[in-house]
Amino acid sequence: MSSKQKIGIVGAGIVGLSHAWSAAKRGHSVTVYERTPKAYGASIRNFGMVWPIGLPHGKLYQIALESRDCWLELQKKAGIWINPCGSMHLAHEEDEWEVLQEFANIAPNLGYDCNVININQIIKKCPSINTTKLKGALWSPTELCLDSPNAINTIPNWLKETYGVNFFFDSLISKIQHPEIIDSNGESNSFDQIFICTGHDFQTLYPSIFKSSGIKQCKLQMLKIGSQPNGWSMGPHLAGGLTIRHYKNFQSCKSQLKVKERYAQNSPDFDKFGIHVMASQNQSGDIITGDSHDYDQPNDPFANEEIDNLIIQEIEKMIQLPNKKIKHRWLGLYAKHHDLIQFINNPESGVTIVNSTSGLGMTLSFGLAEAFWRGEVLTKNQPG
Repeated sequence: MSSKQKIGIVGAGIVGLSHAWSAAKRGHSVTVYERTPKAYGASIRNFGMVWPIGLPHGKLYQIALESRDCWLELQKKAGIWINPCGSMHLAHEEDEWEVLQEFANIAPNLGYDCNVININQIIKKCPSINTTKLKGALWSPTELCLDSPNAINTIPNWLKETYGVNFFFDSLISKIQHPEIIDSNGESNSFDQIFICTGHDFQTLYPSIFKSSGIKQCKLQMLKIGSQPNGWSMGPHLAGGLTIRHYKNFQSCKSQLKVKERYAQNSPDFDKFGIHVMASQNQSGDIITGDSHDYDQPNDPFANEEIDNLIIQEIEKMIQLPNKKIKHRWLGLYAKHHDLIQFINNPESGVTIVNSTSGLGMTLSFGLAEAFWRGEVLTKNQPG
């Protein structure tokens, strides 16, 4: 891409902001449009986790580490709150413990920084851990904690002040006809390159492409448990057996199949609702937990109390919280593809649709944007 181009970006979520930063640092003039007064989509309805440990080894894991470096740069330069808390996967059953030990054995050769720790070591990292039936844990120092709403709302101001990026919030884009971006009032601006970074909602501008993309919309349920008393700290991010069966990094372990089969046989509701349970603690001390995955009825607006109860059941198995009162409940909606980590499409010359389709936008978006602007178009994981 030639220097000093005018770049128009539709969408001020994490994907749009990532591409705005990557373009601006290369000297391009960048303008970002967002249809709401501030971003309200999947970029703020998440755990606030930067989660490299969940990525399969290879190029995608390296992209996650690059994203991590970008977040740490933002911490220094933009004043974004970040806690480099690391993560623990807890094992409460023998088959889960077998997976974690197997993974720890192969992890160094795959490039992961992690190791198994015993119960005493777990308690030192998280004194309020529930030790009932606990076998051990996999510790990784790599993961970061963000306060997603705060971060997503802070980055635009920093991009504006640092690089002169223009933002137009509360600006609904009704049509793209390169070189024009046209808003709902009929006003238009011209750009050399246009990027559509509107998440699952790019169907509004390009319905036929969305229909043939293989992308599904996924609805999830999440909970926020109110801030804990007396400066209580959870410590690292927590995950358990449900997550061990969920993330692709553990597919390198032959023993993972036993965990999947046990849950399917003994606790089928977790598979029925697509539940795996994790927990993080934001800068206000709130505990963010969830989640579920509904691909069949994503537009159903109703939350399911049974899902909430299953999530709470798993959290109580992991940790003893002084305050258990639920502060907020919410539904998330994001794009998901069975095979792609991001969907990239060029509906016309000068227009690029960029859509995160992995549910790992906070972990991958900065690295994927940097790869794109280097000329590396990554849509699937690559070894090495």
